[in-house]
Amino acid sequence: MESTFRTPDTSTVVVGVDGSDTARTAAMWAAGEAVRRDRPLHIVYGSDTDGRALYLSAETIERVRANGRQLLDDTAKAVTDEYPGLRVSTEFSRADAAGSLHRAGALHGTVVVGNRGLGGFNSLMLGSVGLDVAAAAMTPVIVVRGVDGAEATGTVLAAVRDEHDLLVARYAAREAELHKASLRLLHVWNVLQSVGEVVSMLDGVDEMAGWHEEALRAVTDAVRDEFPDLELRAEAEKSVSVAGVLVEASRHADLLVMGGRRVPGALGFARNLGRATHSMLHHAHCPVLLIPRTGSDFGGRS
Repeated sequence: MESTFRTPDTSTVVVGVDGSDTARTAAMWAAGEAVRRDRPLHIVYGSDTDGRALYLSAETIERVRANGRQLLDDTAKAVTDEYPGLRVSTEFSRADAAGSLHRAGALHGTVVVGNRGLGGFNSLMLGSVGLDVAAAAMTPVIVVRGVDGAEATGTVLAAVRDEHDLLVARYAAREAELHKASLRLLHVWNVLQSVGEVVSMLDGVDEMAGWHEEALRAVTDAVRDEFPDLELRAEAEKSVSVAGVLVEASRHADLLVMGGRRVPGALGFARNLGRATHSMLHHAHCPVLLIPRTGSDFGGRS
């Protein structure tokens, strides 16, 4: 099933909170994004009290509800203290967190979640709620990573595979305008996989490089036509690890925009995400904006 949107938007920003430090960081980042878009911020807490009603006492459920509503109030105050004038609404949901955010995203727009940051190795990994939200989303999702203490680079990075990623590039261009940043379109192709796929059509690596550069050029030209005042550069690189190149490139970006590809027929939300997409959600050095798209992963076997 394809997503239903076709053009970049400046929709309301929805952020999920759960009381963790990473969720609070995501809420503050989402508030800044809402200000850039000149749109409201909608803060959601998914308590899952309905799903746990058979196992929890009435007193425990009431305590969860009270704590959740207090968390929403505290988060709303924190973001309005930082961004006076920002329009903020809150929602306490009795459903699970991922389901609550999907419904809110369908009603309002872009969903923002934090990454799990517990220190050490775990600080690199995305939590299960974030994976579920990203894997099943039909609206844009932003996973906030790498913002603590980071200085702005003035660059938005877009991972472009082929002409089907024009929507991804257009979203990135719009974000670059909002961030008052330049845009870098990066096409990375896996030389080992490409040899197997196109050896019957192309004679050598140079010809393969030309084929990939042409795919990037088509997207670049379309973006330049639509955003003539945007500072834009486009690069094509070959590698044996698409994800590795993108992770390194994300060190020098304020936001990475990429297609949130899902593999049809795969079992389990985490496995539904394409390989490079899954890697970036776990290891990128900046927030990652996923534009939902079914189909093969960016770069395939990376």
